[in-house]
Amino acid sequence: MGETLLKTRRLSKTYVADGVQTHVLGSVDLELYRGDFTVIMGPSGSGKSTLLYCLSGMDKPTAGSVIFEGEDIAQASEDELAKLRAQRFGFVFQAANLVSNLTLLENVAVPGYLKCGRTAKQTKAEAERLIARMGLEEVAAHLPSQASGGQKQRCAVARAVVNEPAIIFADEPTGALNRSNSLEVLDLLSGMNAEGISVLMVTHDVRSAIRGNRVLYFEDGAVRGELELPVWDAAEATDEIYVREREAIANAWLSSLSW
Repeated sequence: MGETLLKTRRLSKTYVADGVQTHVLGSVDLELYRGDFTVIMGPSGSGKSTLLYCLSGMDKPTAGSVIFEGEDIAQASEDELAKLRAQRFGFVFQAANLVSNLTLLENVAVPGYLKCGRTAKQTKAEAERLIARMGLEEVAAHLPSQASGGQKQRCAVARAVVNEPAIIFADEPTGALNRSNSLEVLDLLSGMNAEGISVLMVTHDVRSAIRGNRVLYFEDGAVRGELELPVWDAAEATDEIYVREREAIANAWLSSLSW
């Protein structure tokens, strides 16, 4: 275990609709470590995405603490949270959520202008570098409507890291992609993690989950199990035996939890 990046203490979330309370998170204690690729798995409706939203400041918990780099962001104001999300967090969702009237390059660059200590020229250069890394140079000037699903999601990954975040929050980032596009996005996330960016990813897909070195099983609003795996080795990943061995370990663990 490395240095703690983010942790929760007795984190709870309850929604109220038409006078009915729904308890989604129940007193969750959790630690995420700097440099880890952490994966959250679990049945639909178990609270996985709600947990991610509370950890990332996109939703306010009903009770408890979310401590990021020593500060309780559950007590932060909306302005403080907006600044934190812009400066320190990156986000990739199932849908790319690109701005429709901006080009792919502009979609990457615009959030970069919010980063402190960097000029507009430096931000544009960083956006262009990321566009090239994502293999999007030929479509950089295209609008999202002119790009494929895989291209849009790779653009979303570039946008997530343009401000050099401490952590990427990824909610089913491959859920709407075919297998080849999914692998491209997972390779990018694994590459960013290898360079020191922490990743927290929610997924239902075992082949996506095995990219993590730590997999948490979430059910009924609480962590019910944890699996540790060796750090993903990109050099070994071309060997199907390597992939299948990791997948077999994960499947056996999930079966023990009645997945």
